[in-house]
Amino acid sequence: MLGWALTFAIIALIAAALGFGGTADPLASIAQFLFVMFLILSVVTMIVRRLRGKPPV
Repeated sequence: MLGWALTFAIIALIAAALGFGGTADPLASIAQFLFVMFLILSVVTMIVRRLRGKPPV
């Protein structure tokens, strides 16, 4: 998921540099959403692993 967030962020930066403002805004929003989801899922996974007694990776 982090890979998708980085991909959309790079595409948004390229679109913004080329002047495609209408395209860059939605792509940046998608990248931000995916990054937040990645962080939330990472924290949940770490908590579940800790509760199960498995060491962190």
